[in-house]
Amino acid sequence: MNSFAILSFLFFTGLVALVSWYKTRQENLTTSEGYFLGGRSLGFFMVGGSLFLTNMSANNFIGENESVYLTNMAVMAWGMSSIFAMLIVSEFFMPIYLRSGMITTPDFLEERFDSSVKYWVSVLFVLGYAINLMPPVLYAGALAFNGMFGISDLLGLDSWTTLWILVFAIGIVGSIYAIFGGLKAIAVSDAMTGVGMVVGGLMVPYFALKFLGDGSVFEGWNIITSSKTEHLNAIGRPTDPVPFSTLFTGMLLVNLHYWGTEQYIMQRALAAKNLAEGQKGIILAGFGKVISPLLLNVPGLVAVHLYLNMENTAEVYPRLVGDVLPPYLTGFFAAVIFGAALTTFNSGLNSASTLFVLNIYKPLKEKKNEVVSDLELIGVGKKLQLFLAVMAMFIAPFIALVKGGFFNYLQQVASLFSVPIFSILFIGFVTKRVPTIAAKMGLAFFVVVYGLTQTVLPTGLHFLHVSAILFVVTSGGMLLYGKLFPRETPYVQEDKKIVDLHPWKYRHVFSVLLILIVIGVYVIFSPLGLAK
Repeated sequence: MNSFAILSFLFFTGLVALVSWYKTRQENLTTSEGYFLGGRSLGFFMVGGSLFLTNMSANNFIGENESVYLTNMAVMAWGMSSIFAMLIVSEFFMPIYLRSGMITTPDFLEERFDSSVKYWVSVLFVLGYAINLMPPVLYAGALAFNGMFGISDLLGLDSWTTLWILVFAIGIVGSIYAIFGGLKAIAVSDAMTGVGMVVGGLMVPYFALKFLGDGSVFEGWNIITSSKTEHLNAIGRPTDPVPFSTLFTGMLLVNLHYWGTEQYIMQRALAAKNLAEGQKGIILAGFGKVISPLLLNVPGLVAVHLYLNMENTAEVYPRLVGDVLPPYLTGFFAAVIFGAALTTFNSGLNSASTLFVLNIYKPLKEKKNEVVSDLELIGVGKKLQLFLAVMAMFIAPFIALVKGGFFNYLQQVASLFSVPIFSILFIGFVTKRVPTIAAKMGLAFFVVVYGLTQTVLPTGLHFLHVSAILFVVTSGGMLLYGKLFPRETPYVQEDKKIVDLHPWKYRHVFSVLLILIVIGVYVIFSPLGLAK
C-alpha cells in the first residue's frame, strides 16, 4: 500500500472533520431543534448536498456496480426513478410538513390520525434503521476500504478479521460525528464530502476507461460499447433483479417513501430555512442523481471486461478503484468513500435518536405527567445512538454471509418497512375523513402479508410488484372503511407559521429539465442507443 495514498486519505478525512467542527462550534446543541434540526438554518446547498450524499452511500457504489457486473444497467432505475419521486416530494410533501413545523415525518401522522399511529410508525422506522440501514452501510464501507487499500494484506489478516476491524473503525468515527455534533455537523460534512464524491466519482470511470484502453479513454469506451453490449441495456429483461416494469409499480412507491417520509432523508429538508430553500435543495440533489450512472454503473461496465471471474462480486468496485486510480487519488477517493459510509451511518443514528426521544420516549414520560427537559432528551438520544452503533457494528460483518446481489437484498428487506408507512401517509395526505383505526389496520395488514409473501408464501412475483399490489389493496381497504365509518369531523391542517412557505418560482422549469434528461439517459442505455 502506497504511503502517499495513506497520507492523502488522512489529510482529506481530517480536513472534513476540521471544517465541520469550525462551522458548528457556535451552534446551540442544548435544544431539541438545535441538535436534531440544526436550528432550521440550512440553505439550499447544505440541503441538496446533504440529501445527495446521504443517499449516495457506500452501499450504492458497492451494490449497483456489482449488479451491472452481474447483469446489466437496469439497476440504474433506482436512481433515475427517484428523481420523479423527489419532484413530487418537493411540490406536494414539503409544504405539508413545513406548514406544521414538523421535526419528524411521523409528526404528520399524529396530527392526521393520533399519537399511537405516530408511535408505531416511529418504532418501524427505528427498527428499519437498526436492521437495514446502519449495518449494511458499515459492511459496504469496510469492504470498499479493504479493496482500495488492501488492509488484509497489510496486516496479514484474513478478510473476515479485517472486516470486523474496519466495521468498528467506521462505526466509532461515525458515532462521534452523530453523538457530539448533531445534525448541523453531519450536514456540513455531507456537503463537503458530496463535492469530493462528484469529483472523485467521475475520476473513477475516466481512469477505468483509460486503463481498459491501454492509455486511451476513447479506446476503453469503444471496448465497452462494442462488446458484451447486453450489459449496457437499462431496459433489461423480465428476469433481471430490477425489471423495467417495476419503475411503474413498487419502485415508485419505495422512492416516494424514501424521499418523502424517510426520516434520515427528510430531516435535511425539514431543517431548511424556508420552503424555497428546501425545494432548491431537492432540485440540486436531483441533478446529482442525473449523473449517478457515471459514478455507480459505468465502473461496473468496465469491470465486466477486466475481471472475468470473481469469487465475491461485491468486491468489484473497490478492486477496480484500487487497480486504476493513481496512489494520490486512491487516498483522496478512499476518504470520500469513507465519508459516504460515515454520513449515511451517522445520519441513521441521528434520525433514529430523533424519532425515539421525540416520538417514543417523550410521550411515554409525559403520560406519567413527568416534565422532560431538552437536555434530558438529548442525553437519552446520545445513549440510544451509542447502543445502536454498537449493535450495528456487531451485525454488519454477518452480511457477508448473505447470498445473491447485495443491493437487491437491501431493497427487498427495506420494502417491509417503507411501503406500508407510505401507504398510510398517502391516505392521510389525500383524505380528510379516513379514521385512525383504518390506518392501524392497514399498517398491520401490509407488514404481515408482505412478510409472508417474502418468506413462507412466495408468489412468484417480483417483490416490487407485490409491494404495489399490497399498496392498492391496503389503500382501497382504508378508503372503504373511511367511507363506511368516517371520522366525525374532517381533518384540517393548521399553519403554524414557523417558516416562510412561498415556493421557489423556477422549480417547474428545472423539474421539466430533469425529466427530459432522465428520458434521454434511458434512450442512450437502451436497444435504441448503446445496447444495440
